[in-house]
Amino acid sequence: MLGLLVALLALGLAVFALLDGWYLVRFPGAVLCARLLQPRVRDLLAEQCFAGRVLPSDLDLLLHMNNARYLREADFARVAHLTRCGVLGALRGLRAHTVLAASCARYRRSLRLLEPFEVRTRLLGWDDRAFYLEARFVSLRDGFVCALLRFRQHLLGTSPERVVQQLCQRRGRTAPAARNWGPGDGHRTDVARADA
Repeated sequence: MLGLLVALLALGLAVFALLDGWYLVRFPGAVLCARLLQPRVRDLLAEQCFAGRVLPSDLDLLLHMNNARYLREADFARVAHLTRCGVLGALRGLRAHTVLAASCARYRRSLRLLEPFEVRTRLLGWDDRAFYLEARFVSLRDGFVCALLRFRQHLLGTSPERVVQQLCQRRGRTAPAARNWGPGDGHRTDVARADA
């Protein structure tokens, strides 16, 4: 019996280590927390905050947060953002899904061990195939923007316009006419709000 327990524990630890267990735990945890514990956000363009802290496992050899960890934390913040504003639910209703198609990062200052930060995520706009999002890493020590990341979240099986229409139908409103947006436009004021 003890041998079976040790073998199961060893197998569990191996799977946890080889399959990046913390990611497999935190990702659904971020979705569940956004769905069950945080209020819904009706404005698609509203900025949302996702709290974090630099852990020892996030450090590189220079003892600051590794650049890959910024992308991972932004991934958690992005999925929480899309959950809270209803985009993931609308995608499920349309039997579609989303994939990250592109990302661009600008690192301005290092985040150090145990430093608290917020990932402030907002939807910048959309075009006929993708949503465009921005994530800013803000140090809670002094409010400095340590990193700025932008993403193109490509939709498969539907279009962003249909997702926005689905969100508006759920809220009992008519869908706004949105101007297509591309990364070169840079004006989020031209994008119609889903709750307008």
